[in-house]
Amino acid sequence: MSTGQVVARATILVMVMLALSRVLGLGREAVIAHQFGATHATDAYFVAYTIPNIFYAVAGIALATVIVPVFTEHVTRGCREEAWRLCSLITNALILFTVIGAVIGMILAPAIVGLLGKGFAPETFRLSVQLMMIMMPSIVFFSLAGLFTGMLNANNVFGVPAFAPAMMNVVIISGALFLGNYYGVYGLAAGVVGGAAAMALIQIPVLRRAGFRYHFEINLRHPEVKRVLYLMLPLTLGLSVNQVYLMIDWALASGLAEGSIAALNYANKLIQLPQSLFVLAVSTAIFPTLSRHVAEGQPAEMARTLSRGVKVVLLLTVPAVVGLVLLRVPVVTLLFQRGAFDERATAMTAAALLFFAIGMVGHCLVMLVSRSFFAMQDMRTPVVVTVGTLTVKGGLSLLLVGPMAHAGLALATSVTALLNAVLLTALLHRRLRGGLVTANLVRFVGGVLVATGVMALAVTAADAFLAGLLPAHGLTLLARVGLAIMTGTIVYFFAGILMRLDELLNILSYARRTIAGRRSA
Repeated sequence: MSTGQVVARATILVMVMLALSRVLGLGREAVIAHQFGATHATDAYFVAYTIPNIFYAVAGIALATVIVPVFTEHVTRGCREEAWRLCSLITNALILFTVIGAVIGMILAPAIVGLLGKGFAPETFRLSVQLMMIMMPSIVFFSLAGLFTGMLNANNVFGVPAFAPAMMNVVIISGALFLGNYYGVYGLAAGVVGGAAAMALIQIPVLRRAGFRYHFEINLRHPEVKRVLYLMLPLTLGLSVNQVYLMIDWALASGLAEGSIAALNYANKLIQLPQSLFVLAVSTAIFPTLSRHVAEGQPAEMARTLSRGVKVVLLLTVPAVVGLVLLRVPVVTLLFQRGAFDERATAMTAAALLFFAIGMVGHCLVMLVSRSFFAMQDMRTPVVVTVGTLTVKGGLSLLLVGPMAHAGLALATSVTALLNAVLLTALLHRRLRGGLVTANLVRFVGGVLVATGVMALAVTAADAFLAGLLPAHGLTLLARVGLAIMTGTIVYFFAGILMRLDELLNILSYARRTIAGRRSA
């Protein structure tokens, strides 16, 4: 099977699993919104979840990212057994560090909440501290889940690692629904710990089948363990900057109207749906291939693989951004407006969603382009660029929070993401000696923008027609949103074919060959 077919199959598999995970993730947010609304309890929960979320979004991703090129390098040299032994050593070191970190986090919970929720009322502050102490053990499992994902991805196993977040969401939903009825938001916090554990444990049987054997051995002085830690430190710092953006928003929003933090969170989760579904699928699938190109000294092949990945990301995310902006109010109403989540919360969330969407393409390109630097084991460049933009984020947040409230914080994040993407793409283009931003890529981007413009006109017309025809609640609202999305998808699909978008044509060709092959079989 060719490299392109391997990447295509992996991308489709990861995308399907991520779609399930993200649908369940939206279900999780909808359940939280229904049970607790946009109130002081949800504000307290989201602030308390910040540290566990950092380990989920930073330590987990850092481990999954670092282990792939290191494992691939060992396998390329014919040292597979040594690679697995290294994984066992890293697992033990990770457990040691995260258990210590969890204990420290529980002790420092009042100080952390005081920093992130400085505008909280005393009751909200106490609740947030208690919730953080309950959830802190989850950082052990989140970190292990990220490490296990990297091990499996390095062995071209993508299905179960991509499904693991879905299992986590199922457990959290159960905690919110069942435990929440008896223990309130404390039951939701317990669900987070259980979900993190499920996310890690579900991968262990597949790891064993792939060849992993656990050995109780701690050797922090092993040269390869030191090397992994060395590669992780700058990467963790770089990924943490995005969480610093979040902390800035939380700290500033804690002094705004009640529910501002919750509105930012719900809008951010909606933005992450297409971002994670499309970009995470592509970047996860091509990362082992990029690492192999680097290990085998094939920069031209790496540039071609990355260019195709960028095209697929733009092909999928640009129309998703525009569609989300045009349908933001009915989408938020459909997903969240019930129970304790009222029209005021819908308006606040829709406003944040509009300004978060502006920077979604930037976030997507950063995710993909950064993986290329990581494949080259260059963790420094993305970190320097990302840390450098932190001052831009802080300045814009302070400038915009006054006139625009929580929506200004979302806009500041978007502008920073776009700047980050431009700088990283320019640096990588130079590193690949002009092999990334080519005339072909520019023409492709132009075609995507034209097709998206046609789609936007169709979606606007369809939604206006359906809004006058169908009541804005229940199944009729679902029909309105679904038909508008279907209309936009069909129009964009045919507009892309007329524009001869090569990656769209490649996807169609691959689908035809796959269907023909199955019929033949």
